[in-house]
Amino acid sequence: MFNFIETKIKDLYIIKPKVFGDNRGYFMETYNKNDFFEAGLTMEFVQDNESKSNSGVLRGLHFQTKHTQGKLVRVTQGKVFDVAVDLRKGSSTFGQWEGVILTEENKKQFYVPEGFAHGFLVMSDVAVFNYKCTDFYAPEYDSGILWNDEDIAIEWPLEGIEEILLSDKDKLQKKLKDLEISFEYKGCN
Repeated sequence: MFNFIETKIKDLYIIKPKVFGDNRGYFMETYNKNDFFEAGLTMEFVQDNESKSNSGVLRGLHFQTKHTQGKLVRVTQGKVFDVAVDLRKGSSTFGQWEGVILTEENKKQFYVPEGFAHGFLVMSDVAVFNYKCTDFYAPEYDSGILWNDEDIAIEWPLEGIEEILLSDKDKLQKKLKDLEISFEYKGCN
């Protein structure tokens, strides 16, 4: 029921669900434990979140220093550019990023495992963003990386975006080289 697409960064997947549609609408599974386990994705989810954001909102790049979260993300309204940055020490892709456009039309999902920073840019007037997490939100361990860190050099699709809208917290994030991060590379969970 799913097509699991490996990215250039090990353990990071773009997931295309099978969509059954007709003149009444559509049906799809967004998660099936058996299918994910068969693909080697043995994570267990404990929390679901949803956010609604306006055009130009950039949320991220976020991670937790303890109680790290893997995330299965998707868009149910609008369009976002979703990004993950590998923060796993010992990984051959440490500091590298992968991005994917998620829309309500393409129904793609992005699995971002523990040990990655995550963020997204809203490219439509409004976007509703949903994600499942493998651990609970722990605000005392909340951290992040500056969205435009030149050492990471994310190619954000800014054409048509009049203004980047950041939270006060995200305006003050540090660069990757200034963080002390101790995520160990363990391979896919």
